[in-house]
Amino acid sequence: MLVKTYAAALRGIDAQVVTVEIVVGKGLQFTIVGLPDAAVKESHERVRSALSQSGYNVSRFSVVINLAPADVRKEGAAYDLPIAIGILAGAEIISSPGLGNYMILGELSLDGSVLPVKGVLPMAIEARAKGFKGIIVPSANVTEAAVVNNLEVYGADSLAQVADFLSGKIAIEPTVVDTRAEFAKAHASYDCDFSDVRGQENVKRAFEVACAGGHNILLIGPPGSGKSMMAKRLPSIMPPLTLGEALETTKIHSVAGKLPRGSRLMTVRPFRSPHHTVSPVAMVGGGSNPMPGEISLAHNGILFLDEFPEFPRTVLEVLRQPLEDRHISVSRARYQVDYPAGFMLVASMNPCPCGYYTHPTKHCTCLPGAVNRYMSRISGPLLDRIDLHIEIMPVPFDKLTERAPGESSEAIRERVIKARAVQARRYADEPGIHCNAQLTSRLTARHCALSPEAMAILRRAIEKYDMSARAYDRILKVARTIADLDGSEAIQPHHVSEAVGYRTLDRSGWGNTTGGIVQG
Repeated sequence: MLVKTYAAALRGIDAQVVTVEIVVGKGLQFTIVGLPDAAVKESHERVRSALSQSGYNVSRFSVVINLAPADVRKEGAAYDLPIAIGILAGAEIISSPGLGNYMILGELSLDGSVLPVKGVLPMAIEARAKGFKGIIVPSANVTEAAVVNNLEVYGADSLAQVADFLSGKIAIEPTVVDTRAEFAKAHASYDCDFSDVRGQENVKRAFEVACAGGHNILLIGPPGSGKSMMAKRLPSIMPPLTLGEALETTKIHSVAGKLPRGSRLMTVRPFRSPHHTVSPVAMVGGGSNPMPGEISLAHNGILFLDEFPEFPRTVLEVLRQPLEDRHISVSRARYQVDYPAGFMLVASMNPCPCGYYTHPTKHCTCLPGAVNRYMSRISGPLLDRIDLHIEIMPVPFDKLTERAPGESSEAIRERVIKARAVQARRYADEPGIHCNAQLTSRLTARHCALSPEAMAILRRAIEKYDMSARAYDRILKVARTIADLDGSEAIQPHHVSEAVGYRTLDRSGWGNTTGGIVQG
């Protein structure tokens, strides 16, 4: 007897319906075709044991399974449950006329219990898009799938429970989550706050500008100056996720298997901080079983690279294209997948190998030429793609001992949210543009027009420091953000001066300067 059940396969962060065609006849054969990977092929033993332990005797049947479409690779153990249900229906052990109304997902334990799987959220979205009445998933994944509205979501604990439900012997209440209400109630809380930071007002201002416009930022300073400590506080001043961003971010982490059990929507922007020994594949994604990399896991959030020059050159160079295009295409011999990569890059580094080249009191012990060699580990094209270069100095003792707290993250965040709201209104008719950092050259020319006085300041800076055309665009975008923070529709000369002051590494002899502002 031929029976069809329905599952899904992941392609990037999206899903595609897979039809599980099962023919049950006499004999002892068990065959799976349709481009299955090793985990799918091994489902034979799991399914046989789960059926037996659940009280179903199918040992006398021959089973042929086709996973269609045959040209899409099937990976993972999520096909165990639909295969087992299809065998029961094909052997006429259960009768379920409405079997085709449901997408079924789940890994089977040898005792017949249903185990959680990855990528349930995009699969549930695909089930709704393809008109399925409902989806049956492991109980551990039910709240994740229930984020998708207008779809009946059922959580299952065992194979027998699913079989009895589809046969009409028992009823399972669908899990319902009011996505918008849940998202509205969610309040992000942070362990770190900028009120703990003493001094460093210029760095806080740079962070505020970076978060307000979504700009990439590089921190340069000696050991102990507070680079990592302040970078870890950046999420506390980032604007909250929108519902659309939360769904997309949750999809990525669902596919990567990074969501905790029982989780729903992610409501906090991701903060990823890979070690400098990370491989290029771990950074961009891919592998034998393609998975999102660190740059995609940081989508709609922050990618923090501490000790920036210590990362392998091959890892740093793969960042160049995603920083421009905000997505990454991973092409291999057997597959090609696209992952979103709209992250804000935050990097920190010492100015030299010993760390004290720019220290106000300690002497640099590096050999001649060591500073240039150290800085050359980061290519010019990559530095060009970083909007703000901020030099950090150690905090003086009198600042460290101040009792008065600094400005809180909440106060800074309010200004950031206000500036982002201005940008959202300005770019409402520009698809894919949400903040100033995402502006194309055409949009930069339209929205970042300068007065003759402001243009004169920018011209002198470009000519003096021999900046590239990309640096010119970056300065305009940062100046636009500074104007938005000031509530100014026009970019004023002092906005341009401040933006130029954030291009520390574009200057010759930057180590002997304090990052002053170019005056008009």
